[in-house]
Amino acid sequence: MKKSLQLQADMLQEFGACVFDVTLDCEDGAPVGAEVEQAHRVAELACAAAPAQRVGARLHAVSHPSFASDVQVVAGRAAAALAYIMLPKVESVADVEHAVRAIDAAAAAAGRSHPLPLHVLIESPAAVHRAFDIAAHARVQSISFGLMDFVSAHGGAIGAQAMGVRSADDMHTLDQFHHPLVVRAKLEIASACHAHGKLASHCVVTEFRDAQALERAARRAAQALGYGRMWSIHPDQIRPIVRAFAPEQDQLELACHILVQAQAQDWAPIALAGKLHDRASYRYFWHVLERGWRTGCTLPDAARAWFTAAHLTVSAESTPH
Repeated sequence: MKKSLQLQADMLQEFGACVFDVTLDCEDGAPVGAEVEQAHRVAELACAAAPAQRVGARLHAVSHPSFASDVQVVAGRAAAALAYIMLPKVESVADVEHAVRAIDAAAAAAGRSHPLPLHVLIESPAAVHRAFDIAAHARVQSISFGLMDFVSAHGGAIGAQAMGVRSADDMHTLDQFHHPLVVRAKLEIASACHAHGKLASHCVVTEFRDAQALERAARRAAQALGYGRMWSIHPDQIRPIVRAFAPEQDQLELACHILVQAQAQDWAPIALAGKLHDRASYRYFWHVLERGWRTGCTLPDAARAWFTAAHLTVSAESTPH
């Protein structure tokens, strides 16, 4: 956790923006019997992070005996420092509501005046079925796919290969990008997020020493499955993931050129290089620029003014003006 926080601080300095979040883990990071100690450790690290860093905390599931103590320690001690709370093994909207009541009470007692956003992990077939309802909840900011628990929940009906990424020359293994049930779950979650304006977060790649496999996976998640972010399980994975989710420089140049021309025409339709562009494509190219800014890309000069400190909370649905 300390290495990840230091890397986040270093890359914040390097890029001038926080290009990835750090989620401090109370769940899988805690040895059995040491859950309370881990929660205090998470709260301490969150409070020590710089204000510009985006730090969240993953608690135990609402059904776990340690959930209540996690809330009291983490939300109670670090409410002001946290950017979000992550909830694992969410099965229904009722789980979200249960968590909201507990977290809000602890955070309010600690003096936090605005609600903590929730990032939820969907990890079972039943939860995938309810993804649209969960994504519709006002407090849910992001939904992540829990690959390994999802595969395990099938009681052996999905092979272990579905938790990995097959090699570039393997055309047969049903890995996490080719097993039909796994791909279906990923698409349901991504669709639910896009339907309700939430951020879909792709699952981990466990082959953390295989940089090529990681980059292939990240590009597929971003370009084919509609995910806007991706989990890492090791600091070495962070830069390859950020690169894979970042637009190419020629995409940024094109997006800037189109939006500058559109702005000059007061957002009326325009024609460039024999192609029609209107407000639908303007929104698309705005998303390209915003993704570039969020991943630390060097934006074209004309676009930088749209991403000054005054515009740091710009909505993905807004257009520059």
